[in-house]
Amino acid sequence: MAARTALRRALRPVRNAVTHPAQQVHFTRPFSTTVPSLAASSSPSSATPEYAIPDPSRPTHFGFQTVTEGEKRERVAGVFTSVAESYDRMNDLMSFGWHRVWKDHFVASLNPGFSPLTSDGDPRGPQHILDVAGGTGDIAFRMLHTAHVLNGNPSVRVTMSDINRAMLTVGKQRSAQLPASQRAALSFVEANAEDLSRTRPLHPYPSPSEPTTHDSQTQKPEQAFFDPATATGSIPDSSVDLYTVAFGIRNFSNIPAALREARRVLKPGGVFACLEFSKADKHPLFNSLYKEWSFRAIPLIGQLVAADRDSYQYLVESIERFPSQTEFRDMIVDAGFVVAGEGYEDLTGGVAAIHKGMKPRD
Repeated sequence: MAARTALRRALRPVRNAVTHPAQQVHFTRPFSTTVPSLAASSSPSSATPEYAIPDPSRPTHFGFQTVTEGEKRERVAGVFTSVAESYDRMNDLMSFGWHRVWKDHFVASLNPGFSPLTSDGDPRGPQHILDVAGGTGDIAFRMLHTAHVLNGNPSVRVTMSDINRAMLTVGKQRSAQLPASQRAALSFVEANAEDLSRTRPLHPYPSPSEPTTHDSQTQKPEQAFFDPATATGSIPDSSVDLYTVAFGIRNFSNIPAALREARRVLKPGGVFACLEFSKADKHPLFNSLYKEWSFRAIPLIGQLVAADRDSYQYLVESIERFPSQTEFRDMIVDAGFVVAGEGYEDLTGGVAAIHKGMKPRD
């Protein structure tokens, strides 16, 4: 209860600072998939622009409030620690169950376990899938079912990664319902998506061996998010066939840095795939109704169902602050990926969108 109260106090300035959705500023630049532009964006890490290098003191946004990247990381950790147990139920209420349809379509479009363009000619060869911000396991479990059951490929393994130990712990608990063969192909690591060179196996949250209260001056509260100082492993360069992130990337403190890390860990020809809330600007009336629902109803539902209005107020604001489809596509290209066509697929009028990019082959 004390942690929940502290979290609400931390979030309260965000809600009071803005009473109406912020106006979006669009800054679309010309989009090109020509060879010269790809060569420039595919340059070595030494050419990484300054804005794509994480800096805890750099200003960013937390909902409608300006904070530093370091502060955002801690506040986002607090939000998802607070909502971890009710997250799936709240997603159903917030989207009328549509998030399940979007996730099914997302996984089906990737068809894990079947890769017709493999170099050895075996479309059902081994695959390593990295599900970042994997949370409660919705995407990872679907990936395993599609690969092992529908495509008959037991050589597909999935690594669930999340910076938030509470969310990942819920996913670990839920995985107990999977068939034994799928559980054996699933692993859990704590990591910050902006630097996947430092990871550690999941330490369930809360841990009996770590203090959880301020009972004495010598005790500190158990940290709910991954501390890189505790890292014992890493995700190597060019080790992943498919990188997925669903409804998580908008919460990252430095999205360009995370995109470049995705490119680093993917094999040449590997695919970055993102499912995220987006803009329904192409349908003004629908967009108006959607925003009215989001800003008025969702925080109220959070208060009634999860006793946590402030966390869901942030989630709504984080959706509003996320780049448009074209802006995010351009960020993916700038990180060195090749995209096909428009680079994204709108879902439900643009309420959500799927973005994909391929790491160029050597």
